[in-house]
Amino acid sequence: MALLEVHQLSKRFPVGRWIFSKKIYLHAVDGISFHLDENETLGLVGESGCGKSTVCKLILRLIEPDEGEILFKGTDLCRADSETMRLFRREMQIIFQDPYSSLNPRKQVEAIVGDPLEVHGIAKGRKKREMVAKILEKVGLRPEHMARYPHEFSGGQRQRIGIARALILNPKLLLADEPVSALDVSIQAQIINLLDGLKEDFNLSYIIVSHDLGVVEHVCDRIAVMYLGRIVEIASDRDLYDNHKHPYTKALISAVPIPDPLVKKNRHLLKGEVPSSITPPSGCHFHPRCPERMGECSKLVPELREIGPKHWVACHRI
Repeated sequence: MALLEVHQLSKRFPVGRWIFSKKIYLHAVDGISFHLDENETLGLVGESGCGKSTVCKLILRLIEPDEGEILFKGTDLCRADSETMRLFRREMQIIFQDPYSSLNPRKQVEAIVGDPLEVHGIAKGRKKREMVAKILEKVGLRPEHMARYPHEFSGGQRQRIGIARALILNPKLLLADEPVSALDVSIQAQIINLLDGLKEDFNLSYIIVSHDLGVVEHVCDRIAVMYLGRIVEIASDRDLYDNHKHPYTKALISAVPIPDPLVKKNRHLLKGEVPSSITPPSGCHFHPRCPERMGECSKLVPELREIGPKHWVACHRI
């Protein structure tokens, strides 16, 4: 049984405008489905605004879904009461994108990292301090850092504090919402390697949100590509890079820079702008920009179908 299963998950946000007495919504997530096995890392990639971060918040029920199911260890979190969710949140944690705004500037590191232990009744006092010191060492910090405040650290160190806070409860699932996009390039590799090493130490499963295909290629077992609230392709990391099928995935892969000025890539350039999530196109959301579109692409929503072993594509031409 999969650790996490998501079925037809949808979320709309009202935008506060009315046209002819009809309320207008922004379609952030539009009926996506996927699963995550134990000890697996799933990458979620796509353009900014396609709904990647919203998916993470929906899984944790930081925001409530409109439709769909979220099964964690076989339990539907969408129908779980507050006490059940509190217990499950010990096993599901998130690392936020901005390592500074996600930390309370008025609290010392000991409180930031250790407060979850008191909230869940696991430890306090001396035992809590010992557990905080141990987890800080795991993420590459020192026990004496417990008495400092977030502004006294660099960006990479602050992200390590956020990782320590997420790990202190020994979760099974860790959702990383663009964990390195706010960091210097020289620090990004350190944090990615840290997450990769912690996976084995803590027996973790990851969902890593990113718009950097180089990051997800390094650490992910499978990759799901999102476009305008929908998943258009899911495959293993190597299969996605070597045998991608969806036209949008082709454009994303071709945009990845090669660090060799003598190598020229065959770029798949897309025309036009990303449509609005308030008024998404009918049929396939990608069809206005797709160079391979057919007549039915504008009328019918393509089904996510398995075209090979663990390779799923939502495209009428496949």
